[in-house]
Amino acid sequence: MALIAVGLDHEHASLDLLERATVLEHEWVKVLRTLVSHRNIHEAVFVSTCLRTEVVAVIDRFHGAIEEITTTLSDATGLAPSEFEANLTVHFDRGVANHLFSVAAGLRSVVPGEFEVLGQLRRALELASDEHVAGPLLTDLFHKALTSGRRVRNETSIARGTTSFAHAAVEATLESLGADASGAMVVVVGAGQLAGGVVRSLLAAEEHIGQVLVCNRTLSRAEDLRRAVADERISVAELDELVEHLGRAHAVVLAAEVPEPLITTAMLAGRVAPLLAMDLAVPHGVERDVDSIIGVTRIDLGTLRERVGQVLDDRRDAITAAESIVADDVEKYLEDQRARGAAAIVTDLRTHFDALVAAEFSRRSSEIESLGETEAELLRSVVRSVVAKIAHRPTTALKESAGTDQGARLSEAVRTLFDV
Repeated sequence: MALIAVGLDHEHASLDLLERATVLEHEWVKVLRTLVSHRNIHEAVFVSTCLRTEVVAVIDRFHGAIEEITTTLSDATGLAPSEFEANLTVHFDRGVANHLFSVAAGLRSVVPGEFEVLGQLRRALELASDEHVAGPLLTDLFHKALTSGRRVRNETSIARGTTSFAHAAVEATLESLGADASGAMVVVVGAGQLAGGVVRSLLAAEEHIGQVLVCNRTLSRAEDLRRAVADERISVAELDELVEHLGRAHAVVLAAEVPEPLITTAMLAGRVAPLLAMDLAVPHGVERDVDSIIGVTRIDLGTLRERVGQVLDDRRDAITAAESIVADDVEKYLEDQRARGAAAIVTDLRTHFDALVAAEFSRRSSEIESLGETEAELLRSVVRSVVAKIAHRPTTALKESAGTDQGARLSEAVRTLFDV
């Protein structure tokens, strides 16, 4: 069995394709169950966000697993397999650890060091564990990656300043509002982690936002966010009231999973007052042509990615330090896996030899019992000693070559020769 990571990400696929390939979180369970129903996939974790749709899995056959994962993603998104094939990013075996640790560290994010990815990976693992499709190998991999991600943020400056889409979105919103930001009324659609980050950043801004209204499909979640933030400027409303509140809003930030656009050109037609529409929704929550209305400005993920380009330049040293930590943590993880792999086959080999000795003693028990007690014990001792000497060289070679190509060949040979 081997590790594989297959998916689409913002570094190798267009935002349009990522948007169309996004799977809403309440559908992740179906994807997971479909994945492990295939013959080549034994464990799986699935995550889908505005910038990443990916499967990490324990597999048998490489090409068979790629085909099964592509088929599953195609069925889940309604996209043709050909749209995935030209844009898929694939990591195999050791490369999976390098990739996942880098993702957790925020090194594969549009905003380097952003913290939201840690929560996304943690939720993906929790869901896979709840569905019993993430076994020991993936659980250990994700836990080690999350630990490394937290270490990067604690030991480097990569998370200083703009650290997330939420923060970057608020900075762009305030900049766009300009002098009108102070005392402005901002509507935030959503009450999840991203929306919560937007709300907190808005209320912490020096421009002193006047009011933040959280609209959410489930009002109780909006209430939970209001209580957690504990700021008198925050209020809540049901999503059905969105149109009514947009009439007095200076800006609206879409930060939720939505099956179709919530804000349309028809909805804003005839509007006189300016409105900034920050679209962080998945898929897009604001129709793309609302810009045709005078006074309405739309900012989406593509625009936001360009705006945070400077952040990347400002963090070169921190990124280098983070990459060093990730490389160190990946090597420690791989060393641990190599040690575990060698220990497992050595244990299997010794168990196999012990079983052969025990079976032979049992088969010849009547003859052994005919000997005197001293002679019988001497015979058992000699046999065990000979078998231990025979096993010594193979076990030593397996331990010394663990994690190398030679070690892989030796392991395969031992399993084939001794049927373990």
